[in-house]
Amino acid sequence: MTAVRIADLPAVRSHHPEAIAEAAARRARRPLLGPGGRLMIVAADHPARGALGVGPRRLAMANRADLLERLCIALSRPGVDGVLASADVLDDLLLLGALEQKVVIGSMNRGGLQGAAFELDDRFTGPRAHDLVRRGFDAGKLLLRIAYDDPGSLATLEAAARAVDEMAARRLPVFVEPFVSRRADGGRVVNDLSGEAVATALAIASGLGATSAYTWLKVPVTEDPEEMEAAMGATTLPVVLLGGDVGARPEDVYERWGAALRLPSVRGLVAGRALLYPPDGDVAGAVDAAVGLL
Repeated sequence: MTAVRIADLPAVRSHHPEAIAEAAARRARRPLLGPGGRLMIVAADHPARGALGVGPRRLAMANRADLLERLCIALSRPGVDGVLASADVLDDLLLLGALEQKVVIGSMNRGGLQGAAFELDDRFTGPRAHDLVRRGFDAGKLLLRIAYDDPGSLATLEAAARAVDEMAARRLPVFVEPFVSRRADGGRVVNDLSGEAVATALAIASGLGATSAYTWLKVPVTEDPEEMEAAMGATTLPVVLLGGDVGARPEDVYERWGAALRLPSVRGLVAGRALLYPPDGDVAGAVDAAVGLL
């Protein structure tokens, strides 16, 4: 089959489910790092964790056709290396022909649903290491939130260590996204983005598993550039920056990204909502601005 239109996805999935595996098998691949040694990845794994909001819009990512259109625009822009997403989104993008010569990163644990009592027991409900190999994908990503007062974090920590081992055994990069977290009033999980907390999370994540040879770290940017530089000193592992939601003033966030991208261990940027749902609606412009920072 050739690439299909977004409107045709339900019909193709109904009548030709094998088309997804066929598209994965013939996909043209590329190395993780290009000649410049930098990575620009667009993230779209939020919906699988029930996190559909962008700023005040609680269901912004709930419209799958709209999300896919935005992703296709982002992936078509010069300098964008690939995508990080859950299996269903990657299946759609395969059918749309949007993943040719792109880095494809599967989101491995999406069980910590946003707002759930079990949110910090983030089970691995997505692709496993051998699934990523079978589908010809290039890397995996796992979320690791560590709350010292929540026993669920221990189960996630142990599962993350085993996933690091399984990825390393197959020589597949794994991007670990670590946070020191806590439950605020009402039980909502809040990530601590202070320099001390980021450094602590990096140190813990760097020590997962039997080897860190294939481990990358996906790190939030602190508001204070000096704190960010000090936190990066906690590890020698390669780092990509976590984009997050830019809010009403994206220029402030872009300035912090630009400063952090100059740090020696930082190899690139992984951003989702900030690029796919910019305040002015210009996906191409937001992506191009982020690429320019690299």
